[in-house]
Amino acid sequence: MVQTPAMNAVVEVLKSEGVDTAFGCPGAAVLPLYKGMEQVGGIEHLTVRHEEGATHMADGWARTTGKVGVAIGTSGPAGTNMITGLYTAMADSIPIVCITGQAVSTKLHQEAFQAVDIVDIARPVTKWAVQLKEAAQAPWIFREAFRVAQEGRPGPVLIDLPFDVATQTIEYDPGIDAPLKVNTVEPHQPRVERALDMLLAAEKPLLLAGGGVIISEASEELNELAEYLNIPVQATLMGKGVMDEDHDLYSGMTGIQTSQRYGNASFLESDTVLAVGARFGDRHTGSNLDVYRGQRRFIHVDIEPTQIGKVFEPDLGVVSDAKLFLRSLLDLAKRRGEKRERGAWVARVNELKNSLERREDFDESPIKAPRVYKEINEAFGPESDAYFVTAIGLYQIWGGQHHKAFKPRHYQVCGQAGPLGWEIPAAIGVKKALKNSEPNAEVVGVVGDYSFQYTVEELAVAAQYDVPFVLIMINNEYLGLIRQAEIPFDMNYQVDIHYDEFGSDNVKIMEAYGCSGRRVYQPEEIRDSLEWARKEARRTSRPVLVEIMIEREANTPHGPNIDAVKEFESLPETAG
Repeated sequence: MVQTPAMNAVVEVLKSEGVDTAFGCPGAAVLPLYKGMEQVGGIEHLTVRHEEGATHMADGWARTTGKVGVAIGTSGPAGTNMITGLYTAMADSIPIVCITGQAVSTKLHQEAFQAVDIVDIARPVTKWAVQLKEAAQAPWIFREAFRVAQEGRPGPVLIDLPFDVATQTIEYDPGIDAPLKVNTVEPHQPRVERALDMLLAAEKPLLLAGGGVIISEASEELNELAEYLNIPVQATLMGKGVMDEDHDLYSGMTGIQTSQRYGNASFLESDTVLAVGARFGDRHTGSNLDVYRGQRRFIHVDIEPTQIGKVFEPDLGVVSDAKLFLRSLLDLAKRRGEKRERGAWVARVNELKNSLERREDFDESPIKAPRVYKEINEAFGPESDAYFVTAIGLYQIWGGQHHKAFKPRHYQVCGQAGPLGWEIPAAIGVKKALKNSEPNAEVVGVVGDYSFQYTVEELAVAAQYDVPFVLIMINNEYLGLIRQAEIPFDMNYQVDIHYDEFGSDNVKIMEAYGCSGRRVYQPEEIRDSLEWARKEARRTSRPVLVEIMIEREANTPHGPNIDAVKEFESLPETAG
């Protein structure tokens, strides 16, 4: 066998698992791994400004590629800084591996410098957290980590590397090594048959696609099944993009925040729901499950057995990979020669869709948030093939309600954990994920003024490594600051004198990091500013900000239950 440093073997494993980019912050305890990366080569490394940023970059990379992202940190606070990113990946079923350096193993019980039990700290927010005890285990621990991260419901893994173990030499030959088999779950055929029977017997069925459909690369199967059986499709927030939202079978999103009026309306009229790869999260169901369940029947398909029955008992549960289930269901329907024709139900769903859209054509100033998304949808239509990232807050809700997604993996949102500051590092990860497959693809982050402040330092990473993307900031702070100061609304006066006095000048922050930006106050300025930002990002190969100042007291339609969502704006006149 071949004698090699243990960390060189680890790097060979990473490369064979499809890792071409890693995100991290070097430190003394993890230098053996960095030495291995230098000697073996083949993995681009982006040095981050904060370890949490590394996890979010790896997260964005993984969401876009469908492979396992890698984040690296040293000992002590580096690992604890990664916990938020691990939680985010765990909550949204994203496969990443976080690697931490550690003090020498003989000193861990003596409170050595930066020696923290990161394994125990990380266990609640990972699928597996492990410390390397023997150098000879290194390639196999990493192989298992990649298998665990991907198999079943995907999620994060943390590997802790004590310095003395990481510096040893082991026997390892990459020429005879390969990734471990990632097992999947096939559906039990009698349950597939029962599911088809229930769908065919229904008068008003819906397909509900969750994030599991995108994770299993099953969007094509879902669309084919929907079109063959003529069943309308809804998506959860994590499933957004599973079907082109302009498709005539797309019937919106149900929920109490990220939803459409027509989505809730069509769901409430449905009698059977086939939910695939969805968790029935509380922002989707509302607080009263009796309202959500009603008299309709539910079929719940999930790769994780313990998800079935967790929120409520379905009429039929099926444990399966989403892709395999949808393909099996479609094949069964074709073998039987059974097909639903388009009829009153599909017509009704389209009637609701055409009559219950929320208003977006606001021309007044201060700008209303829905107008921002109208401009985004028109500027970045399906032909642009842009990749979006967005996070938590009012703008996540507005995004769910107004932002159209057209393809899977093109709308990345941290849905469950919702950490502030996710967008900038995630956008870097998304852009780096496309460096080989789609190097000219546009990446766009939609961010709030508060979230922007949390990981703004990662703009330096984008500037350093020439990672271009457009940031669209929806800022509802400025007009409130004017009101607090009791100053009459005079736009030129406020811009020149009072903005920096009361709040952050985000354009100047961008400039401080070697990037550029533009502030927008009038709705008619939005489109030109977006087009400018797209060109400027390409020209400079840096992030570019369009900061859109919206009304301070903006609100969103929301409510406690899906039949009690309060609307703050009237319907367009065309709706009657």
